Amino acid sequence: MIRMMSPWMLLGLLAVPAIIIRAWLASRRLKAGVTYSDLGLLKGLRPSWAVRMRHLPLALRAGAVALLVVAVARPQAGSAHEEILTRGIDIVLAMDNSTSMAAEDLKPRNRLVVARDAVSSFIEGRKNDRIGLVVFAGRGYTRCPLTLDYNVLRELVGRVELATQDEGTAIGMGMVTAVNRLRDSDARSRVIILLTDGRNNRGEIDPTTAAQLAKSFGIRVYTIGVGTKGEAPYPIQDPLLGRRYVYMKADIDEETLTAVARATGGEYYRATDASSLQEIFGRIDALEKTELKVRHYTRYRELFPWLLWPGVALGFVELTLAGTRLRRIP
Repeated sequence: MIRMMSPWMLLGLLAVPAIIIRAWLASRRLKAGVTYSDLGLLKGLRPSWAVRMRHLPLALRAGAVALLVVAVARPQAGSAHEEILTRGIDIVLAMDNSTSMAAEDLKPRNRLVVARDAVSSFIEGRKNDRIGLVVFAGRGYTRCPLTLDYNVLRELVGRVELATQDEGTAIGMGMVTAVNRLRDSDARSRVIILLTDGRNNRGEIDPTTAAQLAKSFGIRVYTIGVGTKGEAPYPIQDPLLGRRYVYMKADIDEETLTAVARATGGEYYRATDASSLQEIFGRIDALEKTELKVRHYTRYRELFPWLLWPGVALGFVELTLAGTRLRRIP
């Protein structure tokens, strides 16, 4: 952003065409010459550099005047800034990465891949909220602490793979791990979004106890059950027949997930396909919004020195050349 502190001074630029016109009229009136009896010997001579550069002083003078006029108008470059006056929401995404998330009922891919895509889209839509990532199978792990670096967070979400160890689903431990990331937060609102396709069957803390812990810290929990109703195709690697599918019954503990959400002031949702999961994250995104108060301001810096000194230099060079090597007689 460029502005002029004294824009009316730019009227001085009218002097530039005036200088050029004046010099042109003067050259028309004053034409010096020397009479020779025969010009044959001079026709083969090439004009010297001084002759070729005879218009250079005029160009230097015009350039110097233009630069000095713009410098006097005081150009300034501004950069816009904004100051956020309110804090955003702190959110921890708790994702189930147990082996049951390999079920391929959320076409066209398995539950974990569809969940990763939905989480990434949710992150992309946020602004000024710190978001962290926890994954859980038999235990809970922090994959990313609360951060505003959404690019790094989305990259880590994309790297979440099915657990190869710690078999089982420790929903309570996943919640406790998420609570630990939020309990020291001073944000106005603290939220856990927990996504799972099963029921708690591992861990020292059950989901109900974890919900009471979250409530004591004022943390709201949204729970999402992922999976179709009925049976879902689950891929297995048979040493004889290769990759094949078996069907397993969806086993989502909706009663517990609903109780956890209600105890903390959140909501429970059921996603039976990829589009419904995206829609659920869209609902949560709409519910958990902070009305930010932002103060905009612009900082300016002076640019006239970058024009003043080159203008002075051009004027000095013009005076030097016009008074020495490129001096015109008469």
